[in-house]
Amino acid sequence: MEPATANLSAMDNLCHTLVGLAMGEAGLKRRTPLGNVTLMLAANLPDVDALAMFRGRLAGMAFRRGWTHGVLAMSVWPFVLAAVLLGLDRLRHRGAPPARYRDLLLLSALGVWSHPLLDLMNVYGVRLLMPFSDRWFYGDTLFIVDPWLWLALAAGIVLAQRAQRRESPAPFRPARLALAGVAGYILFMGVLGTFGRTIVRKELRRQGFEVARMMVAPVPVNPLRRDVVFPIPGGYSTASLSGLTLYWNEEEPRHSRAADPFARRAAATAEGRAFLLWARFPLFVPGGSEGCPPRRTCIRDLRYAGQAWAELAIPDAGTLSSAISPRDAERP
Repeated sequence: MEPATANLSAMDNLCHTLVGLAMGEAGLKRRTPLGNVTLMLAANLPDVDALAMFRGRLAGMAFRRGWTHGVLAMSVWPFVLAAVLLGLDRLRHRGAPPARYRDLLLLSALGVWSHPLLDLMNVYGVRLLMPFSDRWFYGDTLFIVDPWLWLALAAGIVLAQRAQRRESPAPFRPARLALAGVAGYILFMGVLGTFGRTIVRKELRRQGFEVARMMVAPVPVNPLRRDVVFPIPGGYSTASLSGLTLYWNEEEPRHSRAADPFARRAAATAEGRAFLLWARFPLFVPGGSEGCPPRRTCIRDLRYAGQAWAELAIPDAGTLSSAISPRDAERP
């Protein structure tokens, strides 16, 4: 696999768009004729950093969910978007009363701020404190693509629009109920995840282990199941959680091999550093084993086990063109 050509799908912009539109159909669109447009654009605006992918997958990985998702960007984006939309509105409606900046600013802020909160809920994580800290935060609450969220939000939007066309006395209620239901679902998933981490820690303590960090991550479609990953000396161990029952995986613990010479060489390359800036549970695989091509060292992230986009293959001979320098890895 060539590091610059592999595809990375790490965002669900459909969900962000539906959240913005649902907020509009819940009544916020009444504040300005540009209400729905503002909310949908704002809900997706932080993902402008996806443009970094055009410089290659690794540049994208190193930059994604950082500068444009951090506290500084969250303070600036609403003012920028509101100003742009105000200018466009005045060009479109010359001579007519323009949209009010304060209304555009309010909706821009609500839409923009919803974005990192949703991103925080999944295992990919988000660097909320950028540019002041590169630390990743992981909610491990929602799978990155959750069809139940799509269905709830889409139903609320459609029903609200129908109610408005019929001049119902409560036209915004369906969208409000959908947003409340989504909030309740996220809370439910968060509580399940908290119980799951408690179960794993208790079982590990019973076996004489103390784990400082772990991933108890939701899986597609089934809200009651979780994949579990936690570090052990020299590697990681994995398990599955179904409801409140923990099932240990039969395979041997995965050795990270991070201390092996071939792994240290791979980690020292510019490409390796960019990947490791993003990776949460990195595994190093020597060429010719476990599906890694010969004369390569593969770095994989165990949270996305078996997914090709979450793997980097580095030539052992160090012949990679240094298209990404350590400094470039921090910017698009």
